[in-house]
Amino acid sequence: MESILADATVSVTELKRSYAEILRKAEDFPVAILNHNRPEAYLLPAAYYERLLERLEDIEDALLIRERQEGPFIEVSLDDL
Repeated sequence: MESILADATVSVTELKRSYAEILRKAEDFPVAILNHNRPEAYLLPAAYYERLLERLEDIEDALLIRERQEGPFIEVSLDDL
């Protein structure tokens, strides 16, 4: 059985019938969309999705910093810039 990675779930049929209501009730949390009782997709409110992308960018930046913290470094003067 597949894991459902959301606290709220709706069926594809329910989503078709009541999209606006489901989106309103989702508030700021993901909703798992089930097809034959298996997760088919996740509905994410825009604000949640934007925060998720920001976190991913932060993680990528942190990894890049770790990769580059040991050098090599290039000396540059401000006049050369």
